Amino acid sequence: MSEMHSNPHRAGLLGLAFSSGLIFAAGLVISGMTQPLKVLGFLDISGAWKGPFPGLWDPTLAFVMGGAVCVTLLAFAWTQGLSQTPYFANQFHEPAQKQIDLPLLGGSLLFGAGWGLAGYCPGPALASALLSTDALVFTGSMLVGMLICKIFLSKTAKIAN
Repeated sequence: MSEMHSNPHRAGLLGLAFSSGLIFAAGLVISGMTQPLKVLGFLDISGAWKGPFPGLWDPTLAFVMGGAVCVTLLAFAWTQGLSQTPYFANQFHEPAQKQIDLPLLGGSLLFGAGWGLAGYCPGPALASALLSTDALVFTGSMLVGMLICKIFLSKTAKIAN
């Protein structure tokens, strides 16, 4: 067995992934991204939403997103300056598709519609799934939708070939 895939190395990778996920989930909870009413208050800039504070746009999540973008930009700049290969993989994995196409636009539209209707996106829904019935239903529905999409895409790929 190669050193790259040894059990201690794999355990370290899983520990790193788990720790990263835990920090991400904690950030979502602390920032309020797991509260659908807060998210809906942020998304409704028109004031038509009839939540606990109707007509009051909540801009606080813009700071959460801005902070996340800043950290991501710094992390990308830092890792690209370190080496040509990542520490825990043989290569960097960049998307093969670099064009804006119909599936990307359709997926973005569905993501935005789901976020606007439910107040959850995948990360916060997973972080809240054990604590909220609504988040659990959303997460289950999201997983079923992903499975249906995977089946549909695999069938269309077979037809195209």
